[in-house]
Amino acid sequence: MHKALFLDRDGVINVEKEYLYKIEDFEFIDGIFEVCQYFQAKEYKIFVVTNQSGIVRNFYTEEQFKELSHWIIEEFQKKKIEITKIYHCPHHPKYSGECECRKPSPGMLLQAAKEFDIDLVHSVMVGDKERDIEAGINAGLQTTYLFDETKSIQSSKATKIVSKLEEIIDADIK
Repeated sequence: MHKALFLDRDGVINVEKEYLYKIEDFEFIDGIFEVCQYFQAKEYKIFVVTNQSGIVRNFYTEEQFKELSHWIIEEFQKKKIEITKIYHCPHHPKYSGECECRKPSPGMLLQAAKEFDIDLVHSVMVGDKERDIEAGINAGLQTTYLFDETKSIQSSKATKIVSKLEEIIDADIK
């Protein structure tokens, strides 16, 4: 079995911008490449698990999402980082009803575990919202990090709240 690093996209990999789908609007968050390189060196597979309700809301298309995802994977490859797969939930309960993939449901993580033989107990989730952390916990992960650059979140179910992504490396080393 493999260990995995699960990353939310908006707010963890890139600066949060409402319904982001254009390459020219994409900005990587400081430290994301270093965190991925660290876990990749420890033989973790890297996955992106992202809610993308902008698709069902018709703010952008599935094709536009796929184009941006392909570009993201290429940018990571330039840093010698392999993103194993990007999973997304295009649903929203208000527009398409309930689903098993929208975080805090663990559907995307469970799908990755099934497809890639992932040891969820020893995997890691990094998110910027409590629903990301809950998805990790709901999938059986024991290690979750809530990324909060603003230092405004006081409590979380996460293993640790971090204000810089590099703190995840420091916490893992200890």
